[in-house]
Amino acid sequence: MPADFNWAIGGEAGDGIDSTGKIFAQALSRAGRHVFTSKDFASRIRGGYTAYKVRTSVEDIQSVVDRLDVLIALTPRTIEENLDELHEGSVIIYDGERTTMQDVEIPEGMVGLNVPLKGLAEEAGGAIMRNVVALGAACAVTNFPIENLDSSLKKRFGDKGQAIVDNNKKAARKGLEYVEEEYDEEDLDYDLDTTDNDYVLLNGDEAIGMGAIAAGCKFYAGYPITPATDVMTYLTGRIERFGGHVVQAEDELAAINLALGAARSGARSMTATSGPGIDLMTETFGLVATSETPLVICDVMRSGPSTGMPTKQEQGDLNTLLHGGHGEVPRFILAPTTVAECFWKTVEAFNLAEQYQTPVYLTSDLALAVTEQTFEPDAFDMDAVEIERGNVVDEESIGDHQTEQEQFKPHELTDDGVSPRAFPGTAGGAHMSTGLEHDELGRRTEDTEMRVKQVDKRDRKVETAREREDWSPREFGNSDAENLVVSWGSNEGALVEALAFLEEDGVDVRVLSVPYIFPRPDLSEEFEAAEEVVVVECNATGQFADVLEHDTLTRVKRINKYNGVRFKADELATDIKETLSA
Repeated sequence: MPADFNWAIGGEAGDGIDSTGKIFAQALSRAGRHVFTSKDFASRIRGGYTAYKVRTSVEDIQSVVDRLDVLIALTPRTIEENLDELHEGSVIIYDGERTTMQDVEIPEGMVGLNVPLKGLAEEAGGAIMRNVVALGAACAVTNFPIENLDSSLKKRFGDKGQAIVDNNKKAARKGLEYVEEEYDEEDLDYDLDTTDNDYVLLNGDEAIGMGAIAAGCKFYAGYPITPATDVMTYLTGRIERFGGHVVQAEDELAAINLALGAARSGARSMTATSGPGIDLMTETFGLVATSETPLVICDVMRSGPSTGMPTKQEQGDLNTLLHGGHGEVPRFILAPTTVAECFWKTVEAFNLAEQYQTPVYLTSDLALAVTEQTFEPDAFDMDAVEIERGNVVDEESIGDHQTEQEQFKPHELTDDGVSPRAFPGTAGGAHMSTGLEHDELGRRTEDTEMRVKQVDKRDRKVETAREREDWSPREFGNSDAENLVVSWGSNEGALVEALAFLEEDGVDVRVLSVPYIFPRPDLSEEFEAAEEVVVVECNATGQFADVLEHDTLTRVKRINKYNGVRFKADELATDIKETLSA
């Protein structure tokens, strides 16, 4: 049996696929196994193929692979969709009593377990528990202690009463017992080891929400949009415990303007959306930058343009984030590379926003947003979180930033471009700001000299940050390798695991994963030292590759994926090998 195990459940939207997969993933994590999940779901409430996949191991894992060992198929299409990942010895659990599944043919070399899921669920208390029966059957197939499933069921259904929990436990055991009684254990060549470890299961949106709370965010405004909604869902009911508030706005325009208002009041403020929302927010984004207001704007990317494919993966917003907005707008762009980095980069985004009084784009994507991954409980050390509020003045120091008439200068010209900031209520700190060009007092002006000075001042903040902060990429593989692979955002996990596949084939590469899009590291020396440079990203035109070619004046090779599916480690290793040999 391979070191890792791959499991999936598939059916139609509305079949409870997501909740069933989450129950099994939680059970595995509580049994001391690492978990890495992926989801394939249609952009509709009911109908359309949907699946929840779990890769698990006692070792750390960071990606999905093209292999399925056990599949719970609630529809014939589920088998068809996964044929390429099923292999000889794969187990398919299905309900042959279900009308649509009566004529199912199990592919040669695979093991089909015909389990009366609905009938057993009805015996346990209700047909609605058929998926839980299937989980019990999966426990039998994998020799996984069903007690681990019990704790996950209690967490999922505990608020519905003990009777519901007990019925689900009974349903799971019905599935377990049926498989043990009806099928030969020798045909089921899987055995999931457990450990004494206990892991936290978290997805990227949740990590962003947790990072916002840790960073001291006090106001969040957003409008529900896939795949960013879970940021708001996580914060709701949690941020209030720390003196914060969540507002569900009527649209994205209202969301960013509400967040801007809160930020102007001195609160750490944030909004999150996806590509279509970024389009709507762009005008206010310019106001945020011109008024020098610290604000974090999270873009959880999905397939575009227009409505595109709302539930599919893509990194297509890079050009918009870099150049969106009329005029020349200073900004920072951070791109977390892992679920854990979603937490830490959120903290960093809030610090950068306030230290340089500049809007910060925090750009994630669907792959990170919906991926649930296991972590040690102490992986997110709150004591390690540092909060930097920047050049904030108080009553004692404000006099240094006033005119002779004791007027505060919120846009004071400074060597580093960062002006003093006074929170509302600070004595002597009353001021205004406007989206019109303004002078040091924030009053509108069309004076040509002041216009140049204010534009240069705002741009100077980015140059100051470029000098003061560390924008280094994350490095993996062999630092002395002749071939260099560069990527950004969520592709890191697949790249890191691809290194093992490449090593087996004798291919030696150096990997740079870039979490900073603007400002970004200067990779000129790294490109010059490399024999070949390959840039990996999930879009059609190679937007980041274009940026790097512009920076380094070096042509690169490209691996672009834009079919709506994330990179997989084994697939990416093959792509890299073929690209280098081309």
